[in-house]
Amino acid sequence: MPTDSQLLGHRPRYVEKSIELFIRSSGFIVIGSLVLIFVFVAKEALPLLTSSTVHEEVTIPSMLLPRTDNTESLPPDPTLGQKMDAWFPWQPVSTKPKYSLLPLVIGTLKVTFVALLIAIPIAIAAAIFTSEFAPQGVREFIKPAVEILAGIPSVVVGFFALMVLATFLQDTFGLLMRLNAITAGVALSLAVIPIVYTVAEDALSAVPQTFRDGSHALGANRWQTAWRVAMPAAMPGVFAACVLGAGRAIGETMIVLMSSGNAATCSFDPTESFRTFSATIAAELGDAPHGSPHYHVLFFIGAFLFIITFVLNMIGHWYVARVRDRLAGKAKRKMTDPTPEAVPELEG
Repeated sequence: MPTDSQLLGHRPRYVEKSIELFIRSSGFIVIGSLVLIFVFVAKEALPLLTSSTVHEEVTIPSMLLPRTDNTESLPPDPTLGQKMDAWFPWQPVSTKPKYSLLPLVIGTLKVTFVALLIAIPIAIAAAIFTSEFAPQGVREFIKPAVEILAGIPSVVVGFFALMVLATFLQDTFGLLMRLNAITAGVALSLAVIPIVYTVAEDALSAVPQTFRDGSHALGANRWQTAWRVAMPAAMPGVFAACVLGAGRAIGETMIVLMSSGNAATCSFDPTESFRTFSATIAAELGDAPHGSPHYHVLFFIGAFLFIITFVLNMIGHWYVARVRDRLAGKAKRKMTDPTPEAVPELEG
């Protein structure tokens, strides 16, 4: 005779325990893998602080401070850009290797700014249209189409930027260099848009329909409802989408490697070539002798990228938690404080 659990279709207890153990183990495996990766990168970067052999060639202060022994090659009347390149050179393969981080910092920030300047407005506008204005049939087509863009390999986007986009932008705007921050930023925005769009659209779709119905009942049109009701309610998720997009832009490798020109200069001009942290690691790690100062510097750059990404994520979590707490506090005050200021509808 079947038991009550079998009659109700319940799984045996050991099956539920096994599923629970598998889920819990998966979470610990992911966290453990991230910790091990960071430990490995940090271990390879540690000789910059501890090894006297490495210190003979490079130290962390020498990577941050300007050099004065590289100014003999400057022209008689150098420009500020020429002085900056001489003070902060990235020349790992030379008789006297030099490892200044400033050119890589400027290049990374420059292309990230261009990519986010293009990607964030487009992605958020597309998310608002999809969640607030698009008919159901159009919505079911747009979202999968944009998410498919995230599945395109980075090397394919980089090849497109190198062969097609760079020439088009140079011919259209008369740029002196084909490979520059504008070309790389436009290509990089193609990788950032799907991330920002997907997270922002999910945040907007999670806003309760009662918010919109109440706004329409008060006489607001669809645009006013989307901008002044749905967007503020979904702002934590939208901000998290922007933070994730910034993290993707900072850490992207192949697109930037193929479309940046890989010139380690201190120029802030977006029409000039540049080099980023991730592209430097990809281009030079294969040729750096194991255990050499150059090898350890590249791992130090990798650890620095880890820290930047971690800080961005922490800022995003802090902002999201702060906004949610503020919204929850406002709602609680309105429910518990029946004053005319807190509940205007009680007047009269």
